Amino acid sequence: MGNQGDFFHKLTLLIPLSIMAITYIILLLFWATQVVVAQKKNTPIPDSLLNKEYVYLDEQIDIFKRNPSKAAVYIHSYLAKAKTEKNWKEIVLGYKNYFLLKSDEKYKLAYADSMIYAAKKSKDNVLIGSAYLSKGIVYYREKEHSAALDNYIMANNFIAKTSDTYLFYKVKYNMALIKYYLGSYDEAIVLLQKCVDYFKNNDDQGYLNSLHSLGLVNNRLGNYGLCSEINSIGLKEGKKRNDREAEPYFIHSEGINQYGKKNYALAIQTIQSGLIGIRKNKDFSNESVGNYYIGKSYWELRKTDQALHYFRKVDKSFDDEGYIRPDLREMYEVLIDYYAGKKSPKEELYYINKLLKVDSISNGTYKYLTGKIHKEYDTKKLLAEKKKLESSFNRRKSTEIIFICVIGLLILSSSYLTYRNIRNKKNFRKKFAELMFKSKNSKDDVRLKKISAGTLNINPDTVAGILKQLEKFEQEKKFLEQDLTLVKLAAAFDSNTKYLSQIIYHYRGKKFVEYINDLKIDYLVELLKTNRIVRKFSNAALAEEAGFSSTQRFTNAFQQRVEISPTFFIKELEKQQL
Repeated sequence: MGNQGDFFHKLTLLIPLSIMAITYIILLLFWATQVVVAQKKNTPIPDSLLNKEYVYLDEQIDIFKRNPSKAAVYIHSYLAKAKTEKNWKEIVLGYKNYFLLKSDEKYKLAYADSMIYAAKKSKDNVLIGSAYLSKGIVYYREKEHSAALDNYIMANNFIAKTSDTYLFYKVKYNMALIKYYLGSYDEAIVLLQKCVDYFKNNDDQGYLNSLHSLGLVNNRLGNYGLCSEINSIGLKEGKKRNDREAEPYFIHSEGINQYGKKNYALAIQTIQSGLIGIRKNKDFSNESVGNYYIGKSYWELRKTDQALHYFRKVDKSFDDEGYIRPDLREMYEVLIDYYAGKKSPKEELYYINKLLKVDSISNGTYKYLTGKIHKEYDTKKLLAEKKKLESSFNRRKSTEIIFICVIGLLILSSSYLTYRNIRNKKNFRKKFAELMFKSKNSKDDVRLKKISAGTLNINPDTVAGILKQLEKFEQEKKFLEQDLTLVKLAAAFDSNTKYLSQIIYHYRGKKFVEYINDLKIDYLVELLKTNRIVRKFSNAALAEEAGFSSTQRFTNAFQQRVEISPTFFIKELEKQQL
């Protein structure tokens, strides 16, 4: 267990494999196979195991699961037997053994891809969903939260077609962790509550894990009373079910919760109690979080020396393990202010550099969450402060010249921005006027571009069939579907991606993404012209209305298509109605 945490978009169609995707998976499978072959050279399979049943091999793997070197021969034998028999279901389980028992993380993504390939061959939705879940877990551990969520959604699509309720809720639980890490706490709570209700009577560990995560999310929302109640239930349920593994984590969670309640002395005592079991598990991430809140509690109690002691432990964990979370960055702000007040420029500069490093990591790993964290020191301020301190170490180089240059740059920048703003508004109004004069029913010249079918080197009947489907696709506005891809559209047309992309390019004059985006924007422009209610939508709501997966993609596509921003376009429309 541990502290768990961009929105996710529900896929409504099963994404088939394109030719390139198949090639990619085959190459990954080949690579993973080579890894296994290489390992087999080091762990030969005894003749006595060649004819053993899967049940026997599985039992031996389970016996030696805490000793992977001894389990290796049985793992190799299991997969070799499955491959010899071309038993795709057992091949999936064979790769899963590698995935679960091999400690080398760099191979786990290859094992997961091999599981997916074999599972699809088996045509078993449970196996396919489970394989995608495993791949999502790899990405989750690597803090690739977006990629993890994508794979969880794929897993959910397959598992939803089965009667495997346990696996279904296991996917929901992992989705909830992603929501937690991305700061979508309300969505995480809904998912976790469902997991709690299901696992309560079906799986002790799943139940306790879900309770623990539910408490963490409520703590983040400031629901400290509810968090305490959940932690209390978790401790009681653990004892009742004779499962004490989660106990230190509930204690740890409650200690952090007491900090939120401003019971600082109790927070210190409780967290320290929980850390005893957490250290035994070698859980450096939760140990680091615990040390951080102990340090903050001492700081609030004005016991500076004790606080600094625990803050240095958090900093050491960052150095040794590379572990940091966006909410832990406040510690570095506190330390910068403390040493600035102490007139200790060397220590101040040290922690400024550390905070810059923390932000560079967090902005990549937690890019969706960092925007929600209040920052006393932003990057610009930190860099300026760092430069100031470095200058003082170099006996203060000519600050007057720097100041004059900065003022000059500000004046030049301000002048340029003012000029560019006036010029852009003039151009935008011109573009708006052109757009308004355009007939509602006029068709895009580029979309009607036609080239002889012979130049495509595609059967004319195939071309005609796909063009007919494209017309229907456009008329029925199916382009509004979210997360529509070339692969999905090719599958819907019973074609392939190569033919479809070529035909779209020759007959619509655009590449696939531009073609879909322009259809969405054209639809939205006409809707905004005629519907005053839609004009009141936020950019996020407009993006959802047109089927864009993010607000940024919508605004970029709108700007590229009509060469003005959606905000400006709506304002000009409203002016015409006055």
